[in-house]
Amino acid sequence: MVLETDVLIIGAGVAGLSTAIKIAEQNKDSKILILTKTNKQESNTRWAQGGIAVVWDFDVDNFQKHIDDTLIAGDGLCNEEVVRIVVEEGHERVKEIIDWGARFDKEEGKYDLGMEGGHSEHRILHFKDITGWEILRSLIEKAETYPNITIQEHYFAIDIITQHHMGKIVTRLTPDIECYGTYALNKKTGEIDTILAKSTVMCSGGGGQVYRNTTNPTVATGDGMAMAYRANARLANMEFVQFHPTALFNPAGENPDFLISEAVRGEGAILRTVDGKTFMEKYDERLSLAPRDIVARAIDNEIKIRGDEYVYLDCSPIDKDTILHHFPTIYEKCKSIGIDILKGDMIPVLPACHYMCGGIHTDAYGRTSIANLYAAGECTNSGLHGANRLASNSLLEGLVFGNRVAESVNDSLATLALKQGIPNWNAKGTTDPKEMVLLTQSWKELKEIMSNYVGIVRTNVRLKRALDRLHLLYVETEKLYQETTLSPQLSELRNLITIAYLVTKGAQMRRESRGLHYNTDYPNHFDYLETTWM
Repeated sequence: MVLETDVLIIGAGVAGLSTAIKIAEQNKDSKILILTKTNKQESNTRWAQGGIAVVWDFDVDNFQKHIDDTLIAGDGLCNEEVVRIVVEEGHERVKEIIDWGARFDKEEGKYDLGMEGGHSEHRILHFKDITGWEILRSLIEKAETYPNITIQEHYFAIDIITQHHMGKIVTRLTPDIECYGTYALNKKTGEIDTILAKSTVMCSGGGGQVYRNTTNPTVATGDGMAMAYRANARLANMEFVQFHPTALFNPAGENPDFLISEAVRGEGAILRTVDGKTFMEKYDERLSLAPRDIVARAIDNEIKIRGDEYVYLDCSPIDKDTILHHFPTIYEKCKSIGIDILKGDMIPVLPACHYMCGGIHTDAYGRTSIANLYAAGECTNSGLHGANRLASNSLLEGLVFGNRVAESVNDSLATLALKQGIPNWNAKGTTDPKEMVLLTQSWKELKEIMSNYVGIVRTNVRLKRALDRLHLLYVETEKLYQETTLSPQLSELRNLITIAYLVTKGAQMRRESRGLHYNTDYPNHFDYLETTWM
């Protein structure tokens, strides 16, 4: 089947939905199609707990403070122009979603602004401990008011369509690569459809499932970044993978790991070793509220030198009403596995993969190196996060870039036409897979490779070993891809292997330690590369 639309948006999180709303708002004649590979309620956005960072109380806070905090966290690799854009435009974008129905907690009629690591002021708007869910709810409801927005659920984008699919040789040096849409697997029919669009916007989220421990949902398999790489788009800074310091240690195991929001430490919770001793004073004067890269490395180090499986988060400094009002989901989750915070039980935590700071390189309007392909959200390297994302800046980035992408798309739509002569997907010669264990075992091996060799602390030997093993997985998986009928499981595995390679190769190329990338062979900054291009 061939589908045609003016604008195709891949992904239905905060970036995708806000882009669609803004395009529809400014261009009521345009047809906008949003693809999501599961249902519209499932994305990384939904799982965001802590909140959205925005300058709100101008009596004590200002844009420059937020800019400075972001630049400090980014450890010298932020694009200051982009940081300023996101911080300054973010205030209006948040006011907009409040007008659209997003709710944030208030105390005595004023918004209750939280504090998180790396921030110099209280500026985190939140809705209990399910802020992402609340923002997603309001955006879905707003999007559904526009008749020119269609959300197609259970559609899995496979590849970006470029001149390559029309027989032209395309390399990373080709100067005029163009995007014409995507091939997508309709999971309901099993058919691979051709979707043609004048403009395509990649809002596909991150790839946290490449690691054994991750707070990301199972849909976070790096699909958009992998598709962009295969299409020869420019990617950057993939080595900077943020590990959230405090995921719940559950001896029963679960995927994803349950996140214990940084806002809990913002309210006064303290990190302790298993024998009850504090340790953050050895690593940073900001203690438990240091930026995430510092706290995650500190916890990782304590676990390794002591031989423990986790450290504790002591919530006793937080009063009971605050726990019940601000962190009801966290309280109930802990209680479900026998940990009662209200009775003084400490929460066992460990770092888990949380956010990818690198991705598809974009300019300040979300334009990529491929014509008519835009990108926004976690799948991008916009320049906002640099070497380490400041807590709660990601939802803000999605809103701001959604608006800016919409501006650029609407400016160009009238001059574009749908590409004709695109061939249908060719599945000739493929057969159904005989053993799904080949996929599941490769997925397990991939997670072990990345967790053991390309985690919080890296070495040259570990990175070389990871690349050698990843190559074997790549060869095996590409053979399956060529010979068997395409499935979501095979596509996700293939995409994750690509993400693993990009993270590992980027880490190998960066001969310094900076932000989220820490290599014991290069423990200091050498300013070796401003940006790692791929």
